[in-house]
Amino acid sequence: MAILEVVDVTKVYEGKVTNRALNQLSFEVEKGEFLAVMGPSGSGKTTLLNIISTIDKPTSGEIIFNGTNPHLFNKTELAYFRRRELGFIFQDFNLLPMLTVEENIVLPLTLDNQPVSLMEERVKVLAEKLGLSGVLHKRPDELSGGQAQRVAIARALIHEPAIILADEPTGNLDSHNSREVLELLSKINKERNATIIMVTHDPIAASFCDRVLFIKDGEYFNEIYRDDRRQTFFQRILNVLSLLGGRVGDLSSIRLP
Repeated sequence: MAILEVVDVTKVYEGKVTNRALNQLSFEVEKGEFLAVMGPSGSGKTTLLNIISTIDKPTSGEIIFNGTNPHLFNKTELAYFRRRELGFIFQDFNLLPMLTVEENIVLPLTLDNQPVSLMEERVKVLAEKLGLSGVLHKRPDELSGGQAQRVAIARALIHEPAIILADEPTGNLDSHNSREVLELLSKINKERNATIIMVTHDPIAASFCDRVLFIKDGEYFNEIYRDDRRQTFFQRILNVLSLLGGRVGDLSSIRLP
């Protein structure tokens, strides 16, 4: 069953020059699916994520989330929807520097006025799972990049959202930490049946997903599904990227670690 339906979504930014960021884009996301969205710079990936997350509104078309269109909510309902249903993971972590790791993780529950006992219980479980038990009282500037992104993942999971939206989650990490984070997301996806939509330009990151949706100039271009072997899936991702155009020469030398 689809948890999310993107129906004929068009986004036009008016200005001196009108920019059509998305053009009649339609696709569905199944519950428990790990989806990557790929495309050249300026193809509309971030606009799409912003519309799914209700940060931005479509010019036409609609987003249906578990049977309802959140863009029709009033401000209070919308804030509640974001807080309850969505988890966010960003490239630059977006941790609050004045809070400890533990305080950053429980932030969604704090905003939702959940009881302290629930916060403590969930933090304990997540910290153990994500290898953060030893750093809960540190501040973000005392963490490595990999640790900071794990904290951001814990924060995205703490309120058990329906969908996790990840925008280039490995963009600021080295290859070792990138792999750790991707394996972690993959594990969360399988163990919790968590639905994850990840925007990425990295074919290695995309190869961890169940399906890759390619967009070009704001329109649907292609999609491919994962098969049994990650290596062949990775190669098929590279093949589509070469059809999409862009920096193809840079891709041919990439090998899966």
